[in-house]
Amino acid sequence: MTDRPVEEMSFEEAMKDLEAVVDQLERGDVALDASIALYERGAALKARCEDELKRAEEKVAAITLDANGVPAGTKPVEGL
Repeated sequence: MTDRPVEEMSFEEAMKDLEAVVDQLERGDVALDASIALYERGAALKARCEDELKRAEEKVAAITLDANGVPAGTKPVEGL
């Protein structure tokens, strides 16, 4: 797990850190204050992963298909 700001992480980095947070919390050997901090970081990491997945889904949705259903290119998606 890193101390890198969540908003700077890639999906893969955030997912790896989220897995580490979950592992620590599941072990149950973390003090209450540390558990709260871990939970808060986990929530931020989860939100980051969800945002990145949404962006990826929007990019995939922007792929245009020709009459035969074959990808024919992409169209711009607002906000990306």
